[in-house]
Amino acid sequence: MQRRAFLRSACLNSFAVAGAVGCLPVSAWASDTENMALSVEQLPPLEGDLTLYLGRGEGGLYENVLEAIRKRNPKFNLQVRRGVTAALANTIVAESKAGVRRADVFWAVDSGAIGLVADAGLARPLPAALSGQLKPGFQYPQWAPVTGRIRTLPYNTERVTPERIPDSVMALADSDLSIGWAPAYASFQSFVTAMRLLEGEQATADWLKGVSERARSYAGELGVVMGVERGEVDIGFANHYYTLRLKSGKPEAKVDLAFTNNDAGCLVNASGILALSEGDLPINFIRYLLTREVQSYLAREAYEIPLVNGVQPPQGLPALSAISPPKLDLTQLADLRPTLNLMRRVGVL
Repeated sequence: MQRRAFLRSACLNSFAVAGAVGCLPVSAWASDTENMALSVEQLPPLEGDLTLYLGRGEGGLYENVLEAIRKRNPKFNLQVRRGVTAALANTIVAESKAGVRRADVFWAVDSGAIGLVADAGLARPLPAALSGQLKPGFQYPQWAPVTGRIRTLPYNTERVTPERIPDSVMALADSDLSIGWAPAYASFQSFVTAMRLLEGEQATADWLKGVSERARSYAGELGVVMGVERGEVDIGFANHYYTLRLKSGKPEAKVDLAFTNNDAGCLVNASGILALSEGDLPINFIRYLLTREVQSYLAREAYEIPLVNGVQPPQGLPALSAISPPKLDLTQLADLRPTLNLMRRVGVL
């Protein structure tokens, strides 16, 4: 707790001591460093009113980032509406149909929700200089991925050797390994959506049936990782950071990470943000979330993957270049309804 409080203070101070520079319009941001993450010291001060719709995520860490931004920008009036990411996305679309716009910016913990809003034609285009700071494969014209999370196979190091774990997620349906999963969890459903898009509906249905015969269900993916570590199951399906967080507090934990190859089992999903209203303020607010300070803080404390150039990934995780995720437009994960229908039809929901 003392370490977390110290790091939180360091994050806040990094904003507070940064020197304010003259307020620049969005069009003035091109520079020879546009492809690298900026520091908060290079950003213009934020002034005026802004309403953020914030999907729940990572405990209070996102709130710490917002507090730091407020502290550095005393003339910035930030109002925050919090809720479940998918529900907020639906609210934004419903408000637009009613002729109302209450949100200026939407920060979602899942790219599928971003896709839902973008597909409704509500997202503003982002400047090329902003998108250019993001890693290749994560540059989108209407939204900015903030941090990434990799689908992984946490495994019990006393029950399973790495050689027993197939490098294809589809092969797990025919393996003899006991498996932990959280079918009702949003991240798992995004993973199944990716599988449906990549492999087809019938192959996904067969996979769900096969895995369900040896699967133990948990309420969430932290529960999956803890179940793996306790030896309740051999392996599980979970985002990478649950294992890294467990091991940070329990270095001797009997769990490690395996990765599949070029399939939904190693999908790199992302939290993301988009601007809904006109003007420089929403865009410049987004720039704060892509700074070295914020990206480093979320990598260090939340174990999320920085998606801007020049910021190190969390300890204990291979570089993105060493992983082979499938090629998939993350906004396609918004097509969740067929996935839920499929999971219900198969009987895993």
